[in-house]
Amino acid sequence: MSEGHLHRWFLNNGDKMAHKWLHYFDIYERHFQRFRGQNAVVLEIGIGSGGSLQMWRDYFGPRTTIIGLDIDPQCKQHEAEGIEIIIGSQADTAILDEILMRHSKIDIALDDGSHVMSDMIATFEHLYPRIDVNGLYLVEDLHTCYWEEYGGGLRRQGSFIELIKERIDDINAMHARGVIPVSEFARSTDSMTIYDSVVVFEKRRQGRRQAIMTGGF
Repeated sequence: MSEGHLHRWFLNNGDKMAHKWLHYFDIYERHFQRFRGQNAVVLEIGIGSGGSLQMWRDYFGPRTTIIGLDIDPQCKQHEAEGIEIIIGSQADTAILDEILMRHSKIDIALDDGSHVMSDMIATFEHLYPRIDVNGLYLVEDLHTCYWEEYGGGLRRQGSFIELIKERIDDINAMHARGVIPVSEFARSTDSMTIYDSVVVFEKRRQGRRQAIMTGGF
């Protein structure tokens, strides 16, 4: 694991508590780098003690707006310059729509919320189509997909891992010879990157894909 900006910040954090698996930091750096210093909007679902909000603020810079969504009213205390706090359930589509109405776009959505399967799926299905056309959606702590107390279980229908498997078919729909309809997900998604306990969906409007041949010697 490399010691990038986020990893160094985390290890030297002397302020609000942050709790992360260490291997997540390389993932963050790899996928979030292009948004640093940009006029971006970052939504973190699940605030906890507020430390990660401070980390994102430091990493992305003052031009970026950080939004934290949490069901715990106590989290309102973490509001600060450049950090907006919304109190509500991640599965409440009215709350998600309120956030979308306040901001012209969301570039990054990071789901570190309840980790309950029904919440994760409801949030993803409502929010992902509304993420910016060049944005991304990251879900972490996917190990709960294997835990029954979160609604998970190995190969259990209705888990977020099973949704990911279905989306692998969806993103390749154009090659399925009509068996799989080409969905809006397929038309708007450039990649799905799966790690230990993390998945990153990156959006980019897909034009006509072409296979070409060059050379011939």
